[in-house]
Amino acid sequence: MSDPRLLRIQELVRYDRTYSAVEAFTGEYLNFWYLQQAPDFQHNRLLLESGINPVAQVRASDGVRTPMVALRSSPWRAGSDATPWHDEYDLDHGHIRYYGDHKVGTLGPVGVTRGNRALLDLWTEHASGDRSDRVRAAPLLVFRGVPVYTNGVRKDKGHLEFCGVCIVERLEFVLQRDPQTGRTFPNIAIDLNVVRLDANDEVDWRWLDDRRDPGTSAEQTLRFAPDAWKQWVNEGRVSLPRIRRRVMSSRVLSREDQMPLPGSTEEKVLQQIYSAFDTNKHAFEWLASRVAEQVLGESGARYQEGWLTKAGGDGGMDFVGRLDVGNSSSKTPLVVLGQAKCVAPTSSISPDQVARVVARLRRGWIGVFVTTGSFSQQAQVEVVDDEYPIVLIPGRELAQAVRKLAEQSYQGDVAALLDTALNDYPNAVTHRRPEEIISAG
Repeated sequence: MSDPRLLRIQELVRYDRTYSAVEAFTGEYLNFWYLQQAPDFQHNRLLLESGINPVAQVRASDGVRTPMVALRSSPWRAGSDATPWHDEYDLDHGHIRYYGDHKVGTLGPVGVTRGNRALLDLWTEHASGDRSDRVRAAPLLVFRGVPVYTNGVRKDKGHLEFCGVCIVERLEFVLQRDPQTGRTFPNIAIDLNVVRLDANDEVDWRWLDDRRDPGTSAEQTLRFAPDAWKQWVNEGRVSLPRIRRRVMSSRVLSREDQMPLPGSTEEKVLQQIYSAFDTNKHAFEWLASRVAEQVLGESGARYQEGWLTKAGGDGGMDFVGRLDVGNSSSKTPLVVLGQAKCVAPTSSISPDQVARVVARLRRGWIGVFVTTGSFSQQAQVEVVDDEYPIVLIPGRELAQAVRKLAEQSYQGDVAALLDTALNDYPNAVTHRRPEEIISAG
């Protein structure tokens, strides 16, 4: 079990009205009061009684600061009189959209409520271009209520999920509609950057102890702060994309998982491929087209080879093929646009290179990208996040496919297959529009 003074993203805590900090755990859940109650610590506690909860300011030797602000969201109350708005959470991509506490019956301007005033003050600190403002800026901690089942009985209150440490990335004034009365009312909406924490996705509560301690300067409070927070303090808004929390999809592979094992037969085959085409990279397109046929054909669909495009000015397209999905009486043809990159096996393909292929795709088309290298993590993330219809074939899969092709037609002689690619490439090049493959025989 983790140190009870560490809090992990998506960990549940018990929040009750006993305010007792004696026990580290209440049942199987971390006790919220124990978490924030350091030994002999007498300063203000963080209470989560409202949606927006700033901790009382402290007056330190280097100035006044708000130690922290916490948001509490209750999803089961969304759309009710008390909570007529719906907060949005996408923790895997480091984003939360949160609405302020102005309501349809609130009198006065948007900032008149205690919560919205706290958000406006926080935005001023988080948007500042001055490091001296950012080092004092209050971290924003987000919690949301989750139901817990005990002996088959659902309990909506008393358990909170920690959603992370956030920086206000954007604030806007919005007009919302109350679902009960149909009346509109003004409010604040903030977009939050959920920052990356340590390797275990945990925040060290000693950082927040320091922020509540008037005997600790703003600079000293950074000693237990997350590295991502310190990076933002030093660099400002330019660092936000780099410090955002991202949970990698299982489809995002490390370089090691994309490349052959050291000393393996596939590694030797990959090096053989690279050596054969390093000085004649366009001929690699012939081989890539056959590899695409091999890989896509294994899905059960029928792949029809098309042609290679003319060298130079291909605009992200090296070969064209067709994938027939369905049976003989009912099938759909898909245009396949292929890109081939013969690079050093130690090299990686950037997001821009993948995006160049995607930009050529039309509805009903798919892309294939074949390389002797690997695909960068960010390139893969963009394919997954944006749901690009493109198949990525890195070095390991390329080597495996080439071995199969050599076994099928060249008695296992990889060199003979590569020689065929070098010799047949010029005759396979033509200048035709990709959509012509649909009507090809």
